[in-house]
Amino acid sequence: MGLNGENLCTDVLLTGKLPIISRHMLRVSKNLLINFGTSFPVLLAPMAGITDMPFRKLVARFGAGLVVSEMIASKDMVLGRLGSREKAKLAYGIEHSAVQLAGRETHWMAEAARMAEANGAKLIDINMGCPAKKVVSGYSGSALLKDLDHALDLIDAVVNAVKVPVSLKTRLGWDDRLHNASDLARRAEDSGIAMITIHGRTRCQFYKGKVNWAAISKVKKAVNIPVVANGDIVDFTTAKEALRQSRGDGIMVGRGACGKPWLLAEISKKFKDMTANNVPDNSEFCRIVAEHYEDILQFYGKDLGLRLARKHLGWYMNVCHTPLELRQTILRAESPAKVLASLPIAFERWNSE
Repeated sequence: MGLNGENLCTDVLLTGKLPIISRHMLRVSKNLLINFGTSFPVLLAPMAGITDMPFRKLVARFGAGLVVSEMIASKDMVLGRLGSREKAKLAYGIEHSAVQLAGRETHWMAEAARMAEANGAKLIDINMGCPAKKVVSGYSGSALLKDLDHALDLIDAVVNAVKVPVSLKTRLGWDDRLHNASDLARRAEDSGIAMITIHGRTRCQFYKGKVNWAAISKVKKAVNIPVVANGDIVDFTTAKEALRQSRGDGIMVGRGACGKPWLLAEISKKFKDMTANNVPDNSEFCRIVAEHYEDILQFYGKDLGLRLARKHLGWYMNVCHTPLELRQTILRAESPAKVLASLPIAFERWNSE
């Protein structure tokens, strides 16, 4: 179920069309409908050091069902530690924006959720899936898969602290011997979680090995709230296969969007029309990158912005197969004007077809 009484996955794959009743919205709570127009729900995954405000704003401009902030440590956010509140900043005009929080203490999780809601977040997402050692060693992220009682205490604290819907992002389990995502999902739904995203790997897999989208279907069967499939979705082909195997209500795209901020919109539209093309042409591509670059510099300031922009420029140049020598020149440049002047040449090999 999950989507207004319809199985969107089955309808899309068997008929090739979006069901009328769920074509326009994904219900994530009694009081919030995420409107997708005539498109299919494709969400932007939270990614550390990537899904900052400039990138979320860009992806949302093309069209995304939901854009989620980088994971933010709840205690750091409340105490105003350097960089934490900047991660939660929401771009004006982004209708469907979420802030993702991580932590192990109910007090800080609840307070951070209240702050995010007050600053305009339309949804609070709880991270129980991050596999990073520094997060897990602090008994946060996917470490909570080993202690579902404590995980539920955190969920209850956040749900009771805010009026906006609360979602959960997690993994299949801790390792191959502990696949307990379905148990967590059932209990989370009972506590008021409105939507759950499952990365199709265990914590101990990190990002290695083959993603198991089919295992997500067990979570789908266990709950009535929307279930979103995540992991290794990089284009329409993988999106369709993830949806088929998971039987989910939507998909979440992560690193596949790096260098391709239009990807979510492209995938969404192709679920309705295989001939849809959302890929920018050469001149538009240059303009998009230039605007993203300038937005990064404005948000972070020149010195920090120059450093942080390099990874995005690198991804854009990967997509365009920019020659190595020119690539190195651009990434080492200390002058924004020099970078901007070099972009048309760097992207002249871009083929939007």
